[in-house]
Amino acid sequence: MTDTTAAEVMAELAALENPKIREVNERHGDDHGVNLGKLRALAKRLKTQQELARRLWDTEDTAARLLAILVCRPKAFERAELDAMLRAAHVPKVHDWLVNYVVKKNPHAEELRLAWSADPDPVVAGAGWALTTERVTKKPEGLDLAALLDVIEAEMKDAPDRLQWAMNTCLSHIGIEHAEHRTRAIDIGERLQVLEDYPTSPGCTSPFAPTWIAEMVRRGAQRGS
Repeated sequence: MTDTTAAEVMAELAALENPKIREVNERHGDDHGVNLGKLRALAKRLKTQQELARRLWDTEDTAARLLAILVCRPKAFERAELDAMLRAAHVPKVHDWLVNYVVKKNPHAEELRLAWSADPDPVVAGAGWALTTERVTKKPEGLDLAALLDVIEAEMKDAPDRLQWAMNTCLSHIGIEHAEHRTRAIDIGERLQVLEDYPTSPGCTSPFAPTWIAEMVRRGAQRGS
C-alpha cells in the first residue's frame, strides 16, 4: 500500500475499532479501540510515509497518531515540531510511543532532553527524564549521575505521577547500570518509598527501585556466571 490518503487510512482504522478494547484502554487514559497488533500490521503494510504520518497526526485521533508514529521517518522532524507534538500528546500511549519511537531516534534528542527536563509541565518534564534514562543506560558519558541523584532525592517524592514514574525509572537504571552509585540509589529508594506498594503481576518485577535494582543486578550476575 503506497500513497494512501489519510481519509482511506482513517476509514480502515474505524473498521478496526473494537468497543471492548476501547473500554480496557480507557481505564489507562488511552482513548482508542484498535488492537495494537492489527495497528502494527497496518503500519507494516503502509511502510514509511512521512507526509501521511503528518496528516494522520493532525487528525488528533489517538489510533491515527499511534499509526503516524509507526509510519513516520523519525529523523525528519525538526526540534520545534517534536516539541509541539509532545505538548499535544495528552494520551499516555501516544506520549510514550512518541518519545521512544521517534524522539530517541531524532538528532535533536539531546537538546530536547535538556529543555524538557527543566520544563514546568510535569508531563513534558517526564519526557525529559525518559530521555535522560536513555543516556544513563546507553551513553552516560558527560552525565553527572551524582547530580541526577541529588535532584531525584529532592523532588521525586512529591512529583506528579507521570513525572514521578519517569524519575523512579531513571533512579533504578542508575542503580542497575552504575555499580558505583548503586548503594546510594537503593538508599534513596528505600527512604522515599516511591511505588513500594505498586501492584505487580506474578512473574513481573516491581517498579519499587530497591527491588527492581536488586532483581536486574541478580539477573546480570547470572548471565555473567
